[in-house]
Amino acid sequence: MAETSLTRTAPVAAPWLSPVTRLRIVIIVTIVAVWEAVAASGLLFRDVVPSLVVIGGALVNILTHVDFKVPVDSFELWIPEFYRHLWVTISEVATAMVFGGLAGLVVGLTLGTNPFLANAFERFLYYLGPTPKIIFFPIMIMWFGVGPGSKIAMGTISCFFPVVLSAAAGVRQIDSVLIRVGRSFRVNTWQMVTKIYLPAMREPIINGVRLGLGVAVIGTLLAETKLSNRGVGFLIINAYSTFDMPRMYALLIVLFVVAIGANALVGRASRR
Repeated sequence: MAETSLTRTAPVAAPWLSPVTRLRIVIIVTIVAVWEAVAASGLLFRDVVPSLVVIGGALVNILTHVDFKVPVDSFELWIPEFYRHLWVTISEVATAMVFGGLAGLVVGLTLGTNPFLANAFERFLYYLGPTPKIIFFPIMIMWFGVGPGSKIAMGTISCFFPVVLSAAAGVRQIDSVLIRVGRSFRVNTWQMVTKIYLPAMREPIINGVRLGLGVAVIGTLLAETKLSNRGVGFLIINAYSTFDMPRMYALLIVLFVVAIGANALVGRASRR
C-alpha cells in the first residue's frame, strides 16, 4: 500500500541542532575569534592577551608537570604539583560549605518558623549579606591564624548568608496544610524538620547551596591570594606577580571547569 502524506512524519532535528545550541556555538566561536584577533593584533601590551594556543600549552604544562613526590609503600609516586594545590582549595571550600551550609540551614529554619526571631534578626542578615566578606579577613586571621583555618572561615562566612536567607524564605513557602498535618500527628521537632520542612523546601535549599558554593569559592580564593603559600588562589596570584599570563589564564580555565563540575553535581543531587 502506498504511503499517504497523512502517515508521514516530519524529520526530527538532532538535539544539538536546536536554536539554543546553535546560538551557544555561535557565541563560543565569536569569543574565540575575537580573543585570537586581539592577541594577534598587538593592541594590548605583550602577553596580556596571549594566543589560545599558548594558553593551551600552559594548561598542559600545569596538568602534567611533575615535581611533587609522595612515598607509597616501597616506591615514590610523583604527581604534578598543581593537584596538591587544587586539593588544598577543594578541601577548604568543602569544609566551608559543610560549616556554613549547616549553620545557615539551622538558622534559616529557626527564623522561618519563629516570627519573633525573624523580626529581630533577619533584617541584619539582609544588611550584612551583600557586604563584601573580604573586609572580615583581618579578623579571621587574628582568630584562626594564617593557615587553612582563616581561609575556611572566609568561605564559611561567605556561604552562610545565601543559605540562611534561602532557607528562611523556603520555610515560609511551605503549604500550611503540611505543617498542620504534622502537628496533628504530634511529631517531634526532628521529625517535622526531616519529614516535612526539608522535603518541602528542597528547591530553595538547593538554590541557596548553589549561591553559597559560588561565594564560598570566591571567599576562599580571595583569602588564598592575600596570605597563603598553597592553593589555586596562591598559584593565580603568583602567576600574575611574575607576569606569566598564559599560566594565569590556564589556571582560571581549570578553576572555571571545576566550578562548573561542582555546580553540576549539586544540580544532579537536587534532581535525585
